[in-house]
Amino acid sequence: MTEQVLVIGAGMAGLCAALALAPTGREITLLERDPPPPGGDADQAFADWTRRGVGHLRHSHAFLARLRSVIRDEHRALLDDLLAAGCREIAFAEMLTDLHKTRYVAKPIDAELVVLTSRRTTLELIIRRYVERLPHVTIRSETFVKALAVETAPDRPLKVTGVVLENGETLSADLVVDAAGRTSGACEQLTELGAAIGEVSETAGILYFTRHYRLRPGQSEPPRGKTPASGDLGFLKFGVFPADNSCFSITICVPEIEMEMRKAIVDRDTFDALCRQMPGMVPWIEPERTEGVSKVFGMGDLHSRWRDLVKDGRAAATGFFAIGDSLVRTNPLYGRGCSFAAVSAYLLRDTLAESPDPVARALIFHDKVAAEIRPYYDNMLEQDRAAIRRARHALTPSYRPGLRARVLKSFLEDGVNIAVRSDPGLMREALRGFHMLEHPSAWLRRPRNLAKVMGYWARGKAANAAAYPPQLGPERGELYRAVGVSASADIERLAAERA
Repeated sequence: MTEQVLVIGAGMAGLCAALALAPTGREITLLERDPPPPGGDADQAFADWTRRGVGHLRHSHAFLARLRSVIRDEHRALLDDLLAAGCREIAFAEMLTDLHKTRYVAKPIDAELVVLTSRRTTLELIIRRYVERLPHVTIRSETFVKALAVETAPDRPLKVTGVVLENGETLSADLVVDAAGRTSGACEQLTELGAAIGEVSETAGILYFTRHYRLRPGQSEPPRGKTPASGDLGFLKFGVFPADNSCFSITICVPEIEMEMRKAIVDRDTFDALCRQMPGMVPWIEPERTEGVSKVFGMGDLHSRWRDLVKDGRAAATGFFAIGDSLVRTNPLYGRGCSFAAVSAYLLRDTLAESPDPVARALIFHDKVAAEIRPYYDNMLEQDRAAIRRARHALTPSYRPGLRARVLKSFLEDGVNIAVRSDPGLMREALRGFHMLEHPSAWLRRPRNLAKVMGYWARGKAANAAAYPPQLGPERGELYRAVGVSASADIERLAAERA
């Protein structure tokens, strides 16, 4: 008999579940709380689509190479649809610096290191329309899931048998996939019923602010110059994200403790003034080239979260799987949320093929997720913790780094970064980890690569001068004064908290 699958949510994780499971012949029903997209084009979707369940719908998005490869290999027609709708592919060769280009020799792996970028509304619109055409898939919009339908029995894991809708209707299923995202309450319900679900969570330490722009008629994107349009000033991160149909977005990440900037940046004029302080972004927002087409969208409450539905070898529930943000929640800075959702969806497909036993399936899925996703999650936590420390140091005038911190900073900035900016082979190796094609630290653990990095580090700044980018932006005090934000208020507040 064909298994019946209910998927809670038709956002990116739910759509990935349909892409993974529909070709297996299972009957898939996606239950989505929000209304369907409007019937028009990508611009109408951006302007009018209401998605209460997706707080980051109008923030910058890009699909890492891992997810782009999944779409290409599993659903080539979908990739064609995305490109036809204006989504962009950014190839490895387009990411190279001028220094790289003097030594670059193409290799087959370069065809895998491709980023797919677009407005999130365009990506989701096209994927949804493709999924709606797949055999065995039904999407029910404006259908709110109130709770899981659960059977309990002594000395057995909870058995999820379906869902209960807000209108009181119960839908039965062989499998329930929670793809409802970070606001899902399914795991909390199972915990209240006695399931042992492990969960760890910590703040990402930042807030996101995004504004969208469009090229004026007849204008084109500025050429990639020596000064990057993305960077990290230590107290502020920023980036330009090319999108579809002559659109692009700029995202600025502000540390949680920078309260004054958090309040000021939501103003469009302040946001644009900040952008004009970053030399690499100036060409992107020249009035004769572009126009702002949105307000400044803010996004807070950014926490990383990892859930384990298996504890001490015992499954918390059977007939139930969480994927995407319902299972692993990440800092959007690394662009891995959609990729995690897709990877977990396809791991679920593989799990179901390996065993028909409900308990075995829970254990297999848990192990696959831990092996495939956990290394990237842990790597992200390390980077977030380091960024939080740097942000606090920026508000502590008396801070002086110790010897170990100075050496590590030099190794990263004058060794690793310079080596990657100089050697196209090392950049290729580093991007394989970033794009989830191998363990994120694997490239630097290879003796040959580490020896190259150490060589660049040992040469010193003078010999590596050509690899250093120009100054990405002003120092904190200068930047804040330029945009009319107090540079001292948060320093004084933090000092008072310490006292």
